[in-house]
Amino acid sequence: MSDQAETTRRATGSVAIVTGGGSGIGRASAVALSSVGWSVVVAGRTAERLEETVAQLTNPGLAVTCDVADEVSVDRLFAATVDRFGRVDLLFNNAGTTAPPVPIDQLDVADWRHLIDVNLTGSFLCARAAFAQMRRQRPQGGRIINNGSISSVTPRPFSAPYTASKHAITGLTKSLSLDGRDLNIACGQIDIGNALTDLLSGVASPGDQQSDPASDDDARPYPEATMDVRHAAEAVVHMASLPPEANVLFMTIMANTMPFVGRG
Repeated sequence: MSDQAETTRRATGSVAIVTGGGSGIGRASAVALSSVGWSVVVAGRTAERLEETVAQLTNPGLAVTCDVADEVSVDRLFAATVDRFGRVDLLFNNAGTTAPPVPIDQLDVADWRHLIDVNLTGSFLCARAAFAQMRRQRPQGGRIINNGSISSVTPRPFSAPYTASKHAITGLTKSLSLDGRDLNIACGQIDIGNALTDLLSGVASPGDQQSDPASDDDARPYPEATMDVRHAAEAVVHMASLPPEANVLFMTIMANTMPFVGRG
């Protein structure tokens, strides 16, 4: 049996929830999961964009508007998924946001709180709901993939809120991986560098605050390399498709020549 056929065999009848599924990495991952047999529920704040994602799915899908920072909204998401498909086998904790790239003393506290609410509290609330469902369903268990960031270990300048939130996601991933063992719940983290999405374009031009290694002027910005978002989606599919006895705890996938190691 080919690797693709084996991946499809494992996914058939499996159910995934993808948060932040209306665009970017979330949409690409939902489409990729569906193409190998997953039934996918896409969650996000904008119904129209979620329906656009569902229209691209190969297998049956469902769009559920959800604010991941709101406990009641997250509980409704999981209830709608179970009502439609009967169980949850995968949570891709992908929803996230950014803050203005400014010096920390110029950052509005409201921007900090909003980012933490979405990136960290949202991931916690979704993981909490996933654990509750995966614990009680039969067969028991499932998998959670947290979308971290290479910024969790190597930040860009003026990224304290985002970097702090993603550093915390790493701690959440490790704790969930440990706590899920007796429940057959695996948890891993994917750290993605420069997948070309609207979010990447909206933060700052790739290369801002970077130094050109071919230039004597260290302050000169230059365009960073990017990669097609489908490569990140394919990595998510690989992590999701592993058998229960295997887990990718941490994966880094990035544009090959971006200045990640030693950047600053």
